[in-house]
Amino acid sequence: MKVNFKLLILLLLLIAPAYMFAKADTTNNLEGVEFTDGTINPDSLSFEESPDTATVKADSVKAAAQSGAKVHKAEPEGKKSLWSIFIAGLIGGFAALLMPCIFPMLPLTVSFFTKQAGSRASGISKALLYGLFIIIIYVALGMIITIAFGSDALNALSTNGVFNFIFFLLLVGFAASFFGAFEITLPSSFVNKMDAKSDKGGLVGLFFMAFSLSLVSFSCTGPIIGTLLVEAASKGERLGPAIGMLGFSIALAIPFGLFAMFPSMLKSLPKSGGWLNSVKVVLGFLELALALKFLSNVDLAYHWNWLDREVFLSLWIAIFALMGLYLIGKIKFSHDSELKFLSVPRTILAIVVFSFVVYMVPGLWGAPLKSISAFLPPSATQDFDLSSGVTASGNAHSDGKVKKYAEIFHERGTPKGFDPYYDYDQALATAKELNKPVIIDFTGWNCVNCRKMEANVWTDPAVAKLLKEEFVMAELFVDDKTELEPNEQFVSTYSGKKINTIGKKNSDFQAATFDSNSQPLYVIVDPAGKVLVPQSGANYNIEEYKAFLQAGVDAFKQKN
Repeated sequence: MKVNFKLLILLLLLIAPAYMFAKADTTNNLEGVEFTDGTINPDSLSFEESPDTATVKADSVKAAAQSGAKVHKAEPEGKKSLWSIFIAGLIGGFAALLMPCIFPMLPLTVSFFTKQAGSRASGISKALLYGLFIIIIYVALGMIITIAFGSDALNALSTNGVFNFIFFLLLVGFAASFFGAFEITLPSSFVNKMDAKSDKGGLVGLFFMAFSLSLVSFSCTGPIIGTLLVEAASKGERLGPAIGMLGFSIALAIPFGLFAMFPSMLKSLPKSGGWLNSVKVVLGFLELALALKFLSNVDLAYHWNWLDREVFLSLWIAIFALMGLYLIGKIKFSHDSELKFLSVPRTILAIVVFSFVVYMVPGLWGAPLKSISAFLPPSATQDFDLSSGVTASGNAHSDGKVKKYAEIFHERGTPKGFDPYYDYDQALATAKELNKPVIIDFTGWNCVNCRKMEANVWTDPAVAKLLKEEFVMAELFVDDKTELEPNEQFVSTYSGKKINTIGKKNSDFQAATFDSNSQPLYVIVDPAGKVLVPQSGANYNIEEYKAFLQAGVDAFKQKN
């Protein structure tokens, strides 16, 4: 599994900074401590196929064998999504450990186990059980979310405008909480009752002790848990919330068992102090940056045109610039301690953040910013672009034909320099006239991997040359919310649901014909609609993707 830039950034800006804060700002001890947290899968539909457009899978295997093509099969999107959710949960759990509500409790709780148990073996077993109960509690929370919403509802969240906008508002609220505007707490009467039950002995007491930690620390961990559940739900995976909570709870539980087995390691822990609040504030900035991604999802799918690429970048530049200023002590929040000097680790972290800001600035004038392109709006939304004189070609194809739906997709969805069709039948008709194969690009406004492919693979000169010269391109958006004309709407024979948007039409054409609902998906067909080589998912290896395209061209020429 490849680690993408998002995970590297999160690891760098969540885990390493917190450790640096801990090493640098150890002014207070434990006084006053109180024991106090995509697959896009739209509705399936049927595309009424003619015999010409029906895909014959045997043909694709045969053609691949004849051409000797090396192709990249799409990995199951569900597995990739669940792994990414689990890793995000782990990262969130490690970040939660460094919150002011949890970190000071590590030495106190472990010391309590080891002293109360009477023997080292008993103390270790109690600490391990305590950790196990933490895992059970958080996984149960994830399961409750899954059961309450159901898999269909979770799938709908990935492209639903209302939910994405609510998620945006939630994350902004979480960021405000981390900045110190307010605290997210549970009812005190309920928390006190659970805390009282933790005084009982045996397994019941240990369970309620773990439950009390989860409840009392909610003001710190709530935003992290909320963000994780939002991200997991938006992936559309049935087990996403439970898997996310599993990763979160494992990260949270590991230190209790580890320090119980090796108590001497407690001495190496940094002292609690003002650095803990600094971790919260840095997380607040990251929450704010992540919130914009959800707003961008809605903006693109519903064509609000609020967050063009340069607007999105301007906001990210401002957010991370403020984070850098915070790190060097130029701005403070209400709960911050006095920063008397800059430590070397904190200075290094500030340099990293400011460097990231400088890296993003050229993007305002069209620089591709390949490292973060997957999370930015499509490059086509860039109004002011100085990159190599590339200009949009308008709604007319190079052969003079007016492309259906071009007014919707061309100026905001298509990478600059490319000139695809947006209707499959029109693409087939043109391919028949030009005697070329068709490459179908199943994509989406909210598809992160699609943006990454376009910015990192399609920009390669050899790949771009093949796409532009050897194929008729059909770019089919599966999550667009534009209503079809009344005479084009129909009830799917595949799912029985009403097909009333362009996205739904394209989505089921993909699902029913090519047995896939993950994006991007690249399928090369002849003008009759028959697959020439096995379809490919996202493949960031330029040479392999180029070989896939060339294999399609060769297979088409062999047939003719």
